[in-house]
Amino acid sequence: MMTPGDRNLITDVAGLHVGNASDMTAKSGVTVVTADRPFTAAVHVMGGAPGTRETDALAADKLVQGVDALVLSGGSAFGLDAASGVMQGLRAMAVLPPRSICRTAPIPAAIWPRSSGSIRVTASSPARALRLPG
Repeated sequence: MMTPGDRNLITDVAGLHVGNASDMTAKSGVTVVTADRPFTAAVHVMGGAPGTRETDALAADKLVQGVDALVLSGGSAFGLDAASGVMQGLRAMAVLPPRSICRTAPIPAAIWPRSSGSIRVTASSPARALRLPG
């Protein structure tokens, strides 16, 4: 039988870290899950118009053994760009090895649709700045 952790939260899992940030002007936010070492991840995509990035790499028949982060973002497809900010942040923190851009570990991301309101889109995506909250 499973026993809940101290707080019954995902952060009760040893070595797992969760951060989030929001931009009330852009009406968007991002949650990032990282761990002390690469971790196994899986996904089940549903719906007629899913917004995902690199989630296909998580399929059982693919070569990806682990990921360094998962990104969940609100808004639109612009929210998927938050994964770029996470990748840059992990590389700056020396979590990601200095590989070529083609061999960087995947940072899977997904967005969920808005129930109301609209995102304010500017020349540069505000989602990229919502990376790895300090």
